[in-house]
Amino acid sequence: MTLPVMESSNIMAHLEQAESHLAEIELLSSMYPGEDELVITDQLAVAELREYVEGATDTYPLSRPHILIKQKLDTDTVKGVNVTISCTYSSDYPNVLPEIAVRCPDLSRSQQAQLHSDMNAYLSESCRGDVCVLSAVEWVKDNVHLYLTDKSTSSSSTAAPGRKESRSTCSSPQPKEQFSRLWIYSHHIYNKRKRKNILEWSKELDLSGFSMPGKPGIICVEGPQSACEDFWARVKVLTWKKIIIRHREDVAVDSRRAEASVADNADSLRRFTGFEEAMFDPHGNRGNHMNLGQLYQYLNERGCGDVFQLYFGIEGR
Repeated sequence: MTLPVMESSNIMAHLEQAESHLAEIELLSSMYPGEDELVITDQLAVAELREYVEGATDTYPLSRPHILIKQKLDTDTVKGVNVTISCTYSSDYPNVLPEIAVRCPDLSRSQQAQLHSDMNAYLSESCRGDVCVLSAVEWVKDNVHLYLTDKSTSSSSTAAPGRKESRSTCSSPQPKEQFSRLWIYSHHIYNKRKRKNILEWSKELDLSGFSMPGKPGIICVEGPQSACEDFWARVKVLTWKKIIIRHREDVAVDSRRAEASVADNADSLRRFTGFEEAMFDPHGNRGNHMNLGQLYQYLNERGCGDVFQLYFGIEGR
């Protein structure tokens, strides 16, 4: 009697998977109606999928639907960047991730490889067991700028050989660098991968500060404004119940000084030495609550005690 039950459960599993494939393809077709936006490279595979879902055949389709989503990104962070997202469905999707590749002529091979690695890590953590193509598209839109090389920097900042700068260029005021400190609040921080990402990204971007895991979760990063914004752009796209910037501090750093002086001036604004994960007497059934009195002392010792009230609505002591 066991075999028929197993066969029945397999049939139901295949049907549910096929239904999710078809529903996602139809959703994507409605969201990207233009012929140049969504390309279904194998219409026969989709037709076979539809026949199976609608009961016209009992044979589970062996063909694997393949789609291309083409986007020209024009956002605050990227302008006119063409991206193609290629997706090949597997028979076990969404229980396993589909084969997703991103092609962008503005990315080098190494940048593209890093983007793929980070995207798959995000999808593995956030979408396992659920359809994920739309999540992949949104992730690429939000994050592709982090992997692009600014090709104009060297050419625009270096004058042509033998050409003197004009008087107006020399006398125009230079923009001031910004030093930032972001105070981030999360409903909770438990996930080990997120905690590892926070530590690695802060080190990579030369940010100081701390993160407090548990419930609630707190992150503080400080350093050059561009690096802080980069950190926030990476963190906010992870899956959170709630995450916001509770408070931010921005201070102008005089960029007319020598480069070394600017760096020294920025470093003098730091309240933290390096970046660490800080634990304050964890307690509770899951060890996920921290001693807020110890947190206040930690902040107060670094001249940040006033932030405690911004987080918790009460004065620390």
